[in-house]
Amino acid sequence: MPFDPTLAATRFGIGLSPDLAAPTSVSDIMTQLRGPDHGAQAFEIPKFADVTPHVSTYLRLHRARVQARGTDQEQATQEAFQELRSQGRAVRERHFRATLARWTHNPDGFRERLAAFWGDHFTVVSRNGQTAHMVQPYIEEAIRPHLTGSFSQMLRACILHPMMLRYLDQIRSMGPNSPAALERGAGLNENLAREVLELHTLGVDGPYTQHDVRQLAELFTGLSYNPSKGFVFRPPFAEPGAETVLGQDYGGGAAALDPILQVLDDLATHPATARHIAQKLAVHFVSDTPSDRLVSELEHVFNQTGGDMGQMYEAMLNHPESWSPDPVKIRQPFEYICASMRALAVPADRILGLTRQEILRGFYHPMQLMGQTWQHPLGPDGWPEEPLAWITPRGMAARINWAMNVPQFLNNTLPDPRDFVKTALGKYAPQEVVFAANSAEARSEGIGLVLASAAFNKR
Repeated sequence: MPFDPTLAATRFGIGLSPDLAAPTSVSDIMTQLRGPDHGAQAFEIPKFADVTPHVSTYLRLHRARVQARGTDQEQATQEAFQELRSQGRAVRERHFRATLARWTHNPDGFRERLAAFWGDHFTVVSRNGQTAHMVQPYIEEAIRPHLTGSFSQMLRACILHPMMLRYLDQIRSMGPNSPAALERGAGLNENLAREVLELHTLGVDGPYTQHDVRQLAELFTGLSYNPSKGFVFRPPFAEPGAETVLGQDYGGGAAALDPILQVLDDLATHPATARHIAQKLAVHFVSDTPSDRLVSELEHVFNQTGGDMGQMYEAMLNHPESWSPDPVKIRQPFEYICASMRALAVPADRILGLTRQEILRGFYHPMQLMGQTWQHPLGPDGWPEEPLAWITPRGMAARINWAMNVPQFLNNTLPDPRDFVKTALGKYAPQEVVFAANSAEARSEGIGLVLASAAFNKR
């Protein structure tokens, strides 16, 4: 089937907009994606190392608070710590606004979708107030720069990132026979090794065993994070001797980072990884049940190029199945809200000026009711793809409520529903939705009917 600008904007982008032209070709999409990151330039989110308040500041104040207990300084340190937490929440909200603005106004919608896809593939979740505002900077630093590079580059950047090392407890892992473990009586943690094999590379049905998980976990010992220095490799924590992963020996000499980088590169280019990544990409963008032909073609490109992701996307976009006119994927809650805002052309200054209460009532709480708490998937496997995970009675009620009530507080003047139905759905607007938009007694009602329609909730 031929390239279709409307499908390109909805299936591979964020949706249609009255202000942003839909892509005109696969070449147009790829040229934008391989060009400058205009979304990041227009709506800045700092990298992990540059974010304030930093983790080291939290730790310093936490120690001061503990030391001040029972003294005259207790209340002052407690208030200072609460102020720091408040600053962290404000930074997290600022990152949320910037992300909303990117999704609403970046012409390169495919880039934003890919950043979210890979952010989900390499999920990290903050477990405390110290890093609640650091998830988006992690994506900014470990994922966005590598969107069109090799999978190896992105895998290295994500696995060695402080947020991943903290989330999967790698910073507590010690080789059972390492000097640090013998001194402290602590031991090995397999979380990072297991998820690297199961989720990030080979897949849950990949050709590995528990022995490989254990060996990889031992090889990973030494990977850690220092709040002041960032990523560090700690030789005293590394398990002595060589490890064997998937039949290949790594290390054996002095403890070093190089064998770890080598095993990551080998896993990144493994044939099972090619199949796993091809399947995930096709499922997320094209169909919950992609054909073996499509997946095999993406797998072939991955293997032939050493995991060049830009060439994989191009192969997906050039595949006939990508342009089936039938919408089969359900927009996840954040995507649904952003597609609505894009169709409504909510001004950037309105988004960047959202108050804390508006973010809570207009976005965080509705998304939670829709089933997608912002940056808090239930596990390291990220958000589900299955439509039944999103189309629930409570989730649909939340979408309808959002469609009927939130657009009118985002835009001072809502568009005419008779025009908006064409803006939001283009040539794929069903007749019954057009009729409903034309018959609405109020603009807010007509806009709500379009955004709540089954046609708009799919891509």
